[in-house]
Amino acid sequence: MMNKEEVFSAIKKLLATQHFAVLATQGDGFPYCTLVGYAQRDDIKEIYFATNRTTRKYNNLKNNPKVSLMIDSQTNRVDDIKDAQALTVLGDASEVNAASRKQAMACYLNKHPYLEDFVSASDCALIRIKVSKYILVQNFQNVLEYTIA
Repeated sequence: MMNKEEVFSAIKKLLATQHFAVLATQGDGFPYCTLVGYAQRDDIKEIYFATNRTTRKYNNLKNNPKVSLMIDSQTNRVDDIKDAQALTVLGDASEVNAASRKQAMACYLNKHPYLEDFVSASDCALIRIKVSKYILVQNFQNVLEYTIA
């Protein structure tokens, strides 16, 4: 069994090596999933993504800030059933305010420099997920939880 520091390290490594996640929001009585590019703070307490303010996901977030992200290391091979890792992120999402935007944007653009024009546009919102819990699944059945204090 992994100790808390080892779980933290495994989560941090997976977050660093992947660039995209499936975001689940709630709207119209059903979950709604979309692909987002994300970036995480070094302490993994916050994750950022960008979206246009006219999107369904943005509207869903304004109505219900509870979200989930799914990040995995699968490569679409049969071996993934035992080798891939899957990470579920649970947290609350909100738009980054003006005072925090510069720092959050630097974090986001460090991972996604090719999205600078998109995230700099006036109709683009930079969203912060304050993480409550990570659930990491390794080797198909090994489930590890890491709660943010």
